[in-house]
Amino acid sequence: MNKMENAFKDKKALIGFVTAGDPSLDVTEQVIYKMVQGGCDIIEIEIPFSDPVAEGPVIQSANVRAIGNGTTTDKVFTLAKKVSCKVDVPIVFMAYLNVLFKYGYDKFLEKAKHCGVSGVVIPDLPYEEKAELETVADQYGITVLSFVAPATEERIKTIAAEANGFINAMSTMGYRSKDSMVVSSSAEIVKCVKAVTDVPVVIAVGVEAAKDTKEYIAYADGVVLNSTIIELIEKHGENAPEAVYDYIKSIKQVL
Repeated sequence: MNKMENAFKDKKALIGFVTAGDPSLDVTEQVIYKMVQGGCDIIEIEIPFSDPVAEGPVIQSANVRAIGNGTTTDKVFTLAKKVSCKVDVPIVFMAYLNVLFKYGYDKFLEKAKHCGVSGVVIPDLPYEEKAELETVADQYGITVLSFVAPATEERIKTIAAEANGFINAMSTMGYRSKDSMVVSSSAEIVKCVKAVTDVPVVIAVGVEAAKDTKEYIAYADGVVLNSTIIELIEKHGENAPEAVYDYIKSIKQVL
């Protein structure tokens, strides 16, 4: 059993999300350690990008701050290598496709493997282009994790059927589609996924949805705590690690 499979073994997984370099790489490193101490089963590190189109305003602002602080992809690799030597949980990169394309798929994924990274989440990677990246990732034992958002049932099942590691499902609090063919609620998306695969599916829990963690884990295999953590980091700055630790501990009790 690999690290990622073990993260879901006999439990609901808690995934901690952090934008590297916000407010500094040193603080990011300490936040990661505190997330693991608090009970996170997987750590998702976002490589800051100028146009994080899949994010809400909270995480978009974190990307702007991180880039303004001089955070680069190479610096995030260095961070990942440092933390992967000190924690036992899987480290996952969240990055936009242009970051990998500009760096070079082979060079990026080889370096990610060297730095102890287990998987990558690419929210703007079209399903139709996944195989090209996955072919390279497979050479280095890196899992390309699938991302599903509101879509038709057929589309969701197509993506899920070929997924590995775990599947990220977009939380859709307040989302309403005018297209009756679109599966739009988190529960419905998870149901579609589970109809075709046993690969775990997790829900990204935003600021407003953090209080609903118990509801999400009733049908999902875990949650990704993202915007709430980023808000705590923005609020507490250098003192963020302890604030994040307290928050993670409180959510872990719900799981």
